[in-house]
Amino acid sequence: MTKANRILLKARRQIVGDRIGNNSSMFRGEGYDFIELREYVSGDDVRHINWNVTAKMGKPFVKVFRQERELNVLSVALLGGSFMFGEKLEILAQTVATIGYSAIANGDLYGHCNFTKNMTFELPPSKKNFTVSSAVESIITTDILHQKVDIQEVLSHLYRRTKRKSLIVLVGDFFELPDIKLLAKKHEVVAIVIRDSAEEKPAFRGYNALIDPESGSMIEGDFTPSTLKTYAQNLQQHDTQLFEIFRTSGVRATKLYAHNNPTVVLRRLFEERI
Repeated sequence: MTKANRILLKARRQIVGDRIGNNSSMFRGEGYDFIELREYVSGDDVRHINWNVTAKMGKPFVKVFRQERELNVLSVALLGGSFMFGEKLEILAQTVATIGYSAIANGDLYGHCNFTKNMTFELPPSKKNFTVSSAVESIITTDILHQKVDIQEVLSHLYRRTKRKSLIVLVGDFFELPDIKLLAKKHEVVAIVIRDSAEEKPAFRGYNALIDPESGSMIEGDFTPSTLKTYAQNLQQHDTQLFEIFRTSGVRATKLYAHNNPTVVLRRLFEERI
């Protein structure tokens, strides 16, 4: 079994397992209107229970919603050379697969595109599972060595090219700070920050020669505990600023580590919309 097939199988099992367990899709858009209250029946989403009415009636009642229109979900993979670190590329691919399968299972349109230095791959919106498998295969096979993503060019491209109001999910490691306000005014934007814990708290010590997978340049030096502590503090300061940018731009965001389960992290993030 290929790496892409393993990723797809794992993501699909998670989505199917969630739906069998009577969990609703992680996606909720503006196209849902409240219709009425009715008595709870087995299998209803407990998050839709109206607790005030339940307390008055002495038995559980749930809110019933009507979907006005389908969502247009677009995942965007930001594939710089830094994704050669550890298992980051694989967890990014699994995240994209999870987003795609969940969108299609919910009856929504799903599209995907990859960016390295330029946009290297694009799939138009579809409701077919083939779109998800094509997206994952494209991520796994993209040559990302010595590639550096220009985040502002990506955001500008998405603003110009994405005409229909969409849910855009940006998936990358975001080591550069984005000016994302303009895109977030036009679309609903979500950011998934992919990291490996060893990136944030390196364990190596002493003299090392490191190669930057984006530029190809070599960094040599004696990495002392003090040096590594300063690096970790600077990265933490960067991430604090990054998530403040997301917050003030109206972009919901989360950090997903390579050892995390993407389905659990994504569901927790998207449930905040309900």
